[in-house]
Amino acid sequence: GSLPQLEDTAPRIVEHPTDLLVSKGEPATLSCKAEGRPSPAVEWYKDGERVETDREDPRSHRTLLPGGSLFFLRILHGRRGKPDEGVYVCVARNYLGE
Repeated sequence: GSLPQLEDTAPRIVEHPTDLLVSKGEPATLSCKAEGRPSPAVEWYKDGERVETDREDPRSHRTLLPGGSLFFLRILHGRRGKPDEGVYVCVARNYLGE
């Protein structure tokens, strides 16, 4: 007998981020959960620009969690550096699409 093959599937976002109101300096998490086979890679975009996390910059205050959620160590508002306020979108990709 042959083993049943699990079919590869395109990514599908099963949990979208919800609106958050966070005080300056407080931590926050934007939820995102994606399914797919192979497991999709999740990227975040803020106002259409890709969000850098601690994977690209070890000093970043933003961490991409294993499930795909985006964690902020502290929320920045402001004059110094780019504020965190904006519209965030999570995108999940594998070889079958996004």
